[in-house]
Amino acid sequence: MNSDALEQLKYPIGRFNAPKSINMEDVDYWITDIEMLPAKLRQLVSTLSDTQLDTPYRPQGWTVRQVVHHIPDSHLNSYIRFKWTLTEEKPTIKAYDEQAWANLFDTRQAPILHSLDFLQALHAKWVYLLRGLKPEDLQKSFIHPETGAEVRLDQNIAAYAWHGEHHYMHIKCLLERNNWINIE
Repeated sequence: MNSDALEQLKYPIGRFNAPKSINMEDVDYWITDIEMLPAKLRQLVSTLSDTQLDTPYRPQGWTVRQVVHHIPDSHLNSYIRFKWTLTEEKPTIKAYDEQAWANLFDTRQAPILHSLDFLQALHAKWVYLLRGLKPEDLQKSFIHPETGAEVRLDQNIAAYAWHGEHHYMHIKCLLERNNWINIE
């Protein structure tokens, strides 16, 4: 497989680039994306067999099951980062090893319903928090320990709207390539 094809499989909607200029319409749009993800993901994967769930979305990639479990793991970490940032002055957040988490037995084997239900509850709570933020709250930031980057909350909302769609498209593209479903 050539590098362009692999890049397309890894980043079906492109790599994330944090916007420099963000307005409240952008934030509302991204929050809506975050809000809609649990139902959209559930609809996409609800009829898949265990064999389909245990198929990698790309060569040397995670299985569909691992992706479904990864999304709420990652989004829970982001939710906690929002809480820290709203209650502390420019905190240095805790990073986690997403590859190690994806290789834990629960992520590789557990029924996806666990994560689909968790994602639905988590996003309901997270979206409630996000919709209540004031413009000045969105300018608060945290420090990522691995990069030293300062990340504003409005940028993080953009990142997680992208993150959900990024992984949704990993699964959708696999299903389309394998003719497992016809998605309109």
